[in-house]
Amino acid sequence: MTGVWLRYLTGADIDSIGITRADIVGAVEDVLADHGNGAVVFEPRTHLVPDNGGKGHFNILRGHLSAKRVSGVKVVGDFVANFERGLPSEMALILLLDPDTGMPRAIVDGTMITEARTGAVTAVGAKYLARPDAKVLGHVGARGTAWWNVVLLDSLFDFDEIRVTSKRPESREEFGRRLSEELGKPVRVRPDVASTLDGADILVEASRLTDPEPLVRKDLLRPGSLLVPYGTISALELDLLDAVDKVVVDNWRESQSGNPRFGALRPQLNAGLLTEERVHAEIGSVVAGHQPGRENDDERILFWHRGLSTTDVAVADMILRRAEEADVGTMLPYR
Repeated sequence: MTGVWLRYLTGADIDSIGITRADIVGAVEDVLADHGNGAVVFEPRTHLVPDNGGKGHFNILRGHLSAKRVSGVKVVGDFVANFERGLPSEMALILLLDPDTGMPRAIVDGTMITEARTGAVTAVGAKYLARPDAKVLGHVGARGTAWWNVVLLDSLFDFDEIRVTSKRPESREEFGRRLSEELGKPVRVRPDVASTLDGADILVEASRLTDPEPLVRKDLLRPGSLLVPYGTISALELDLLDAVDKVVVDNWRESQSGNPRFGALRPQLNAGLLTEERVHAEIGSVVAGHQPGRENDDERILFWHRGLSTTDVAVADMILRRAEEADVGTMLPYR
């Protein structure tokens, strides 16, 4: 048989092809609409938890895009203390596959993709669920995905005020400085969660807790606000849903999948406070126009996204197509 080759794309390769923020948001919005229209195959995530003394775990995500004829698998580590070694907390590889032959097409560095597609899901969710005149953003957390949350949200809303905080003073100060430099506007670094979120139009919780802690309280949600929590370990007050008018998820099945300790609303799920009947919609159905998003200016809406494998595949596939056009990457012999 003729030789089979696949393309390997490093982070530097991806940086070299000029992918824009609009490209990433567009790819994610498009695949969310595909979800709403049933044009994806979306398998449950699984976890691999090594016996490493609680240092971290791996998530394995699998998905297929029917329209684009591409399948993919992502393995991503979640290691909270990696900053002590100068490493990202989340590092990933994505394998893209031809669904008609099973042939591997590419291995792609998925670290930036994981961060960027997460921020893009936050931004697309806000596009449909936040007030269109939202001008104040409060953001908790300074890890890699946090950067993309803020810059992609600001690309849609052009905030008048951005507030950020995180557990470590050095990380939040540096995060605020970098954001201010990038966005060309002041970013207020706050010392605690309450002063960061109180009265904000859009509230994002991307903390890195090791044990549940009720940092986000229901009294911080003002009429018309949108809360987007997605920390691996819950940072929400248990009865916070009492103050929420609508709950939107990325996928109800995924909300319940995996280790029962992981997920921003797992305590609410485990206590029976979040049920399928309590969920207004999945975000794909909203993006596809099958169900309404925000219906009035006073609704308090919560959007919980755990991470859709299909968004990883969509962004990786978009990057691969650009790389093929530019002949970027390293061709590896497969057989």
